[in-house]
Amino acid sequence: MITIEDVIKNAKLNIDARREALIRSAYQTALSAHAGQKRKSGEDYIQHSLHTALNLAKIGMGSKTISAGLLHDVPEDTQVTSEEIEKKFGSEIAKMVDGVTKLGKIKLRGTKEENYLENLRKMFLAMAEDIRVVLIKLADRLHNMETLESLPPEKQERIARETLEVFAPIANRLGIGEVKVRLEDLAFKFLDKENYQYVSEILAEEKEEMKKYIDIMIADIRKELTKEKITVLDIYGRSKHFYSLFQKLKKHDMNIDKIYDLAGIRIIVPEIVNCYETLGIVHKKYRPLVGRIKDYISLPKPNGYQSIHTTIFGPAGNFLEIQIRTKQMHDEAEFGIAAHWIYSEKKKGFRNFFFREKAKVPEKEIAWVKQLREWQNELGKDDKELIESLKIDFFKNHIFAFTPQGDIIDLPEESTPIDFAYKVHSEIGHRAMSARVNGKMVPLDYKIKNGEVIEIITSRDHKNPSRGWLNFVKTSAAKSHIKKFMKKEGMI
Repeated sequence: MITIEDVIKNAKLNIDARREALIRSAYQTALSAHAGQKRKSGEDYIQHSLHTALNLAKIGMGSKTISAGLLHDVPEDTQVTSEEIEKKFGSEIAKMVDGVTKLGKIKLRGTKEENYLENLRKMFLAMAEDIRVVLIKLADRLHNMETLESLPPEKQERIARETLEVFAPIANRLGIGEVKVRLEDLAFKFLDKENYQYVSEILAEEKEEMKKYIDIMIADIRKELTKEKITVLDIYGRSKHFYSLFQKLKKHDMNIDKIYDLAGIRIIVPEIVNCYETLGIVHKKYRPLVGRIKDYISLPKPNGYQSIHTTIFGPAGNFLEIQIRTKQMHDEAEFGIAAHWIYSEKKKGFRNFFFREKAKVPEKEIAWVKQLREWQNELGKDDKELIESLKIDFFKNHIFAFTPQGDIIDLPEESTPIDFAYKVHSEIGHRAMSARVNGKMVPLDYKIKNGEVIEIITSRDHKNPSRGWLNFVKTSAAKSHIKKFMKKEGMI
């Protein structure tokens, strides 16, 4: 059982007296409204409200969002109305609670296909309205998954699949690594009990030996870094999460010997320059595995993730992954968009932040959220096309490609030079004639690989989108531009 003290104590932001009073008032309202209510697990309903708020506090949300987390089920499940919440806590909190209530009515599994598509559309459009509503929903879903045992098997399966297919990818796209892996592991446990058990046994077998080995490695690395006067903010061992290990095992015919990052060490240092210095020191001490060095600092992942990863040969001949990052990078990897929000506001000063909690998340962080709205406007009521776009542009893994000038273009996997061209500019897409990848000519339906340099050769004289392009382009932006052009020219 947790208390409101746990929520306040775990807040990442320095909650002042006024903000603390707001959270406590929301708690008292929720406690009174849910009095006598029990969950299927048998616990008092207020425990769910508290766990939701605690999850929000841990990822760095402010007092208004935490308060909305405490109140998120009040209008739906009690006699207290939305109007009463607005009167007591203001329109901003009331709108968040109302947004979560609406999302709660969306059932993404076990519905007719057309309802499923319409409901999924509503889910994504809610994100475009206020990202905090979706963060509350993720916090709510996390606790629901932690107590899923108490529901009937058919509900367990529906909720777990919905979690794996929709909520975990949303957490990933928002960069909230900690929530993503917990949702995946919990869903995996209910959807594939046999393989979950198999993976848990593998990790259990390796656990003791890995811990001893990692403890020795940590001591050695810390000693080397101290000798070179590198400040270490934190250094600790980490093991693979259940679901991500299973995904890797599937790629390697379930052969555990082919998994190089079963265990690893994470090193947190103060500055970016220290990350590269640390990498050099680690490589001087241990031989790196060729082709296993990934610099996500100079080339971040599309969700903003930054870190350096290297796999080394340890003293006992074991492979070990080392991750090196700054404190800010670590917070952003764990808490995603919430951390970006906090760090951007810290620069302006905490006092400013407290009086402007509705400060916007940096524009670049939510560009893809705005794109959701644009898709809806472009596609109208064509739900199937919208969902197909979401599956590719949102859920699919992303890659980076470069322009010849070195600009980074973020694309879904299996994108083509035409997708690349339209991502740069619609006119470049319309005028594309051919393409070079790393200096070599390729067909326009070539599938771009991560890190390749793409040069689009265009026609100055005429625009030439082809109907055939629609058969191989992947992104909704490319499809939309091609169709618009063809309609304008009377080609369709």
